[in-house]
Amino acid sequence: MRSKLSRHDTVIQLIDVKKAYRVGEVVTWGLRGVNLEVKRGEFIAIMGPSGSGKTTLLNMIGLLDKPTEGKILIDGVDISKLKSKDLAYIRNRKIGFVFQFFNLISRLTVLENIELPLIVRRIPRKIRIEKAKQALLLAGGDLSWLPKRPNQLSGGQQQRVAIARAIVGEPAIILADEPTGNLDRRSARSVMDTFIKLNEKGQTIIMVTHDPEVGNCAQKIYLLRDGKIVGVREPNKEKCILVTVSHTKR
Repeated sequence: MRSKLSRHDTVIQLIDVKKAYRVGEVVTWGLRGVNLEVKRGEFIAIMGPSGSGKTTLLNMIGLLDKPTEGKILIDGVDISKLKSKDLAYIRNRKIGFVFQFFNLISRLTVLENIELPLIVRRIPRKIRIEKAKQALLLAGGDLSWLPKRPNQLSGGQQQRVAIARAIVGEPAIILADEPTGNLDRRSARSVMDTFIKLNEKGQTIIMVTHDPEVGNCAQKIYLLRDGKIVGVREPNKEKCILVTVSHTKR
């Protein structure tokens, strides 16, 4: 069930978030004090050079890791005060993940991959199947893929299956880590077209990318360098990867 908060409420807030990694006596800072506020319904891109902390930041937001210092609030709740089972509940109910390498389970069918988040919730199979079909169509996929294995699909098709899995549970937030990084340009355009359509329906999306053409499809771009947000800029819609296809204006 979706949160009752309105589209304009803050869904994610990071307050002076720092992350340190220790190897022996050597300490490396992945994040050096990040402040970020994301409103419900926003589509933001996080960009920066390799090693700038992009994936670390996304892992913090996705509750896959905890900050060394600072606070992370999801729908106003300080996650540092939550137990592991509560964090797992939030990840399953409020956050959908899309990865560069799809992370689909090869031995399962497309249908079985998509319905995985719903199995955890013990939703009856008949309802799971219907929700999986709806999610795949919404992600720009084809129902003929459902009985196939992931290796029977192209990279772009697999990514749309991964998006369907991310949205099947109606999460408040989609986190995408280099979602076009393993795709050809045509497939990348298709995936970004899907993200834009989802955002137009009110979906909150936080995307990490190194590709300026992909970043320019978002509503706002945060620039990350050496573990800090060093700037925020409006995207150049004329240089969005979709400019020659569709959705040049929103």
